[in-house]
Amino acid sequence: MKLLHTADWHLGHRLHGHERYFEHRSFLDWLMNEISQRDIDGLLVAGDVFDTANPSATSWQLFYQFLATLRQQRPHLNVIIIAGNHDSPSKLDAPHELLKSFDLHLIGAVERDTDGRLNCDKLAIPLKDRTGCVQAWCAAVPFLRSADLRMDEEQNGEEDRLVAGVREVYQQVFAHIDSLRTAEQPLLAMGHAYLQSGELSELSERKVLGGNQHALPLSVFNGADYVALGHLHLAQSLSEQVHYAGSPLPLSLAEQNYPHQLIELTVAEHQITVTDKIRIPRTVDILRLPAQPAPLDAVLAELDNLSLTDLPQNQRPFLEVRVRLEKPEARLRERILAALVDKPVRLARIYTEYSGHGLGIADQMTSVPLDSLSPREVFELCYQRQYASSPDSVLLNCFEELETALENEAL
Repeated sequence: MKLLHTADWHLGHRLHGHERYFEHRSFLDWLMNEISQRDIDGLLVAGDVFDTANPSATSWQLFYQFLATLRQQRPHLNVIIIAGNHDSPSKLDAPHELLKSFDLHLIGAVERDTDGRLNCDKLAIPLKDRTGCVQAWCAAVPFLRSADLRMDEEQNGEEDRLVAGVREVYQQVFAHIDSLRTAEQPLLAMGHAYLQSGELSELSERKVLGGNQHALPLSVFNGADYVALGHLHLAQSLSEQVHYAGSPLPLSLAEQNYPHQLIELTVAEHQITVTDKIRIPRTVDILRLPAQPAPLDAVLAELDNLSLTDLPQNQRPFLEVRVRLEKPEARLRERILAALVDKPVRLARIYTEYSGHGLGIADQMTSVPLDSLSPREVFELCYQRQYASSPDSVLLNCFEELETALENEAL
C-alpha cells in the first residue's frame, strides 16, 4: 500500500495581512488529484491543520469540503490527522466520533481515565488495504502539551522531565500496538514536535513543549519503522526513518525558496520506505526586490522597470521591497506605493536596512560616562548608529525645538 505524509497546512494563514484562500484551495485540489493519480491508500497529516486555534468559518468549510470529497472519491483511503500546536485540541476532537464512523481519524488530544491511564485505543490506528486487511499500524500522537504528560518527580536529572513524559506516551502507545500487531505489520509513528538536529525556519516554533524545553531526541521514537513529523516548515530528514514533510506553502517571505513537498511511502515486505518526494507546485510567487537591499533611488528604478503578467488580485505575487537607508525617509512607504500603482503585485513588506554601524552608545563612548552626555549628543550618537553620517543642521534644529518645548512643559 502507498501512503502520503504531509503537515503544517496552516489553513487560514495570512501573509503580512494578505489572505491566502486561493493558495490553500489550489493545494488541496492538487493534493486530491495526486492521491487519485498515484493511487494512494493513506493520507497522514502531521499537525497544524489550521493557523490559529479559532479558525474562520471559511477555513473550516474548506477543510470539511476536502474531507467530504476525499471520502466520496476514495472510499477506501486511510485518513489520519493529528493536531499541532497551532490547532485547538478540543475543536479537532469535537467531530472525532462522527468522522471515525467514516473511517476518518482526527486526533486532537490524548485522553486519560480518572486514574491517569492513557487511552491508547484512540491513538493506535490500523492501516488497512483495499481488502480490509491490516498492513501496518499508526501511533497517531498529537502535539503534547505539559498537561498531557505524567512526569516522574523522582527523575534523577538524566533526562529532562518533559522529554521523559513524551517518551512515556510514545512507549505506551508502541507497547499497546505491539500487543495487537503481527510481526509482518510495521509501525508508523506520527508527531508534532521539535527534534534535535532539526533545521529551524523563520516561523517555526523552536521549543514547543514548555518554556526553554530542549528539543526531543530521536530515541523517543525507538521502535517505530517510520516517523511522520510536523512542526518545522523546512522539509528535512533527520535519519532514514525520521522525516519532516514541511509546509505546503511558504509561511514567511524568508521561505521563498523552500522545497515544499509531500513524502510518498510504500508499505511492502513488512517495511515502510520512502519512495518519492513530490514537489508541490507554487501557485503564487514571492518576489524579494532587489536581491540585496539597495539605496531608495535604485530600488524605485527597479520597481519602475518591473514587468509582470497581469493576474487576478488573489493570484498576484507577494512583494518584499528591500531598501538600504542612508538617511531618514519620512515618505518611504508613500514613494514605494506610488512606484507600484500599476504593477500587478501585492506589497507584503518593506524591509529596511540601515547604513550605520549599529553600535550602542556605551560601545561608542567607552571612556566617557553616559550621564555626562547632553541630550543632543545622545541624539547624534543614535543617528550615527542608524545611518553612516551625522544629522544635518535642519534636523538638529528640529530636535532642539522639541527639547526646548519639553523643558518648558516641565516648568
